[in-house]
Amino acid sequence: MIDSLPPLREVIAAHGLSARKSLGQNFLLDLNLTHRIARAAGDLTACDVLEVGPGPGGLTRGLLAAGARHVLAVEKDARCLPALAQIAEACPGRLTILQGDAMEIDPLGHLTPPIKIVANLPYNVGTELLVRWLTPADWPPFWDSLTLMFQREVAERIVASPGSGAYGRLAILAQWRCEARIVLRLPPEAFTPPPRVSSAVVHLRALPAPRYPADAATLSRLVARAFNQRRKMLRASLRGLAPDIGDRLEAVGISPTARAEEIDLARFCALARNLKDGG
Repeated sequence: MIDSLPPLREVIAAHGLSARKSLGQNFLLDLNLTHRIARAAGDLTACDVLEVGPGPGGLTRGLLAAGARHVLAVEKDARCLPALAQIAEACPGRLTILQGDAMEIDPLGHLTPPIKIVANLPYNVGTELLVRWLTPADWPPFWDSLTLMFQREVAERIVASPGSGAYGRLAILAQWRCEARIVLRLPPEAFTPPPRVSSAVVHLRALPAPRYPADAATLSRLVARAFNQRRKMLRASLRGLAPDIGDRLEAVGISPTARAEEIDLARFCALARNLKDGG
């Protein structure tokens, strides 16, 4: 049983699991917090859960204690495997451990829908993994929800509103296809070793269809251009997308002199449709 496992600090000491900066590791040892993260993912009893970067298994324990049907833990650091194996032994048949890079592993052969992704993501790959999960070839995606820990700055970018300094490409990608909200904030001292920044957990629920119609590739290209030069007026930053970009902006109700951070999701999608359809 989960309750029979030794405290995480003892596990880390026994296996020599000092966190490695090269792997973006910051271990969360407070099991009260890992249980709160697991609960933020909703009812797990009928779900398979994908966890990336479990480390010594604090969140893994929380997911299993919350009743997850099955957890697939993808861990790059071989040093963590014995600690995770202890958890697997305590929960027969409910935890599968895959050693490897989450950027390269296809987990679907090990998971049965419905699937939720819950992870304290390594800081060095967290945003890239999120973008991958938000931009599959087909929608709805293989997952029902994402409950993910990020640096606070990244979390705030995901949920940001137009007009704020945090609003950008990540907000558009997330909010176009998901409901996104911050469900938990954590100070640096919650981790071992403490990072230099605060963290936050974001819960994203996949919508059955995007909020507004738009071609995904066109919208992604448009938003990338707009926010890569966010201080420029849109007629300048988007000039390479169409020679008559000023007319196209006006056609969908956007001032050519506006800047990207002023434009809401609905109007970005309208412009993407205009560009895709040729006006």
